[in-house]
Amino acid sequence: MYSFQPAGAAVRAKQGSEQRSFQRVSVNLQGRLMLANYDEFDCIAVDMSPGDVSLNCTGRPLTGERIVAYIDHLGRIEGKVLKVGDRGFTMTINATDRKREKLAAQLTWIANKHELGLPEDRRHDRLTPRNTVTQITMPDGTLLPCRLMDLSLSGAAVDSEVRPPIGTAVRLGNMQGRIVRHFMEGVAIEFNSVQSRETLTEFL
Repeated sequence: MYSFQPAGAAVRAKQGSEQRSFQRVSVNLQGRLMLANYDEFDCIAVDMSPGDVSLNCTGRPLTGERIVAYIDHLGRIEGKVLKVGDRGFTMTINATDRKREKLAAQLTWIANKHELGLPEDRRHDRLTPRNTVTQITMPDGTLLPCRLMDLSLSGAAVDSEVRPPIGTAVRLGNMQGRIVRHFMEGVAIEFNSVQSRETLTEFL
């Protein structure tokens, strides 16, 4: 099971004058970016941490140039170019601590998705939640605060300190479901029926 470590315990590596304080994970996420001159290009994120990302792209920015990118499942990121290579470039990610925590959770999910083997991985594309603060309603009405990590039409992964037993019937927002798996940060929920995008608008 992959998990990002706190900065003090992370694997540190030099990259130019920058020192990385987060572990990286290999990804394959489509995206689109805009250079400082407003030219736009399709891109693919291939290597990423909550602090920086390597993008394959036909666009060639200058070192130090400010970039804005929209990455599938992760949303908007921005930062400055650290290094330009033959196939793309590496950029920093400017973000608040809260945004970095969200990115770490999303990247942890991506890194672990094959091990988790959730049913929705193959059946429905995952959606990027905008509203991540929510709660799980237990059968007895108890509310468990949690943070939405990942969402699809058929299920969700939430970061929660409390992990109800597998098979427990729960409600996430207005959606009924059950706990189908535990992982390091929380639990995976499979909805009782496939939802529509309209049903998920409170989170998107």
